[in-house]
Amino acid sequence: MNVLILAAGYATRLYPLTENKAKPLLEVAGKPMIEWVVDNLAAIPDLGVINVVTNDKFAGDFQTWADAYGKAHPHLTFKIFNDGSRSDADKLGAIGDIRLAIARAELGNEPLIVVAGDNLFSEPLADFAARAAGSAATLATYDVGNLEVMKKYSAIKTDAEGVLTHFEEKPEKPESTLTGIALYYFAAETLELFTTYIAAGNNPDQPGRFIQWLYTRRPVKTYQVTGTWYDIGSKETLEEANKIFAQFAK
Repeated sequence: MNVLILAAGYATRLYPLTENKAKPLLEVAGKPMIEWVVDNLAAIPDLGVINVVTNDKFAGDFQTWADAYGKAHPHLTFKIFNDGSRSDADKLGAIGDIRLAIARAELGNEPLIVVAGDNLFSEPLADFAARAAGSAATLATYDVGNLEVMKKYSAIKTDAEGVLTHFEEKPEKPESTLTGIALYYFAAETLELFTTYIAAGNNPDQPGRFIQWLYTRRPVKTYQVTGTWYDIGSKETLEEANKIFAQFAK
């Protein structure tokens, strides 16, 4: 099982902090965001290559980080992929980056976990991987506990078996506080559908859009993650994350 970390965005809402540093390399509670992600992925048995797709502006920085982290964790293997973009104006979008990485890294032969590099988890992700194994696709979910907050996330509904039956980005009138988050599992046979999605002219940004398209074509299971999850999108949420995740820092 391989991993793809999405880290090609430009995080303009966090300027000037992210003008010269990629958001996943900003520190939260003493370590870069991407390390929170990787530390929790490391518990997955038989973990393959951890691929990071980024842009031309920050590819060197991620390679420097991966080299240093890899020396301290020699059992992990990293590959950094440069999508060639230099700004928001020419970026490929998250779904475009996933398709690019699948092709360049030849990831289509094994299951793949895809996760955003700015999503923080307080708990290991081994159980997510175990529960997702064998499915066509699995979407991680989280209860944000606030209907008003849900308006900036994705609203989902499932059947009795936990299979996705409804997915709506940024609902005006959310009915529950359960959201889909940027942590996904895809079987090898599902990965080819990223090319189908892009070829049909669909929006190449925001990976949730692919899930919204996919669940009517393949069964998408859901798995509710435990512990604390945080999506960092502004200076305010970055400050909050520093306070919240300080209790989890080792």
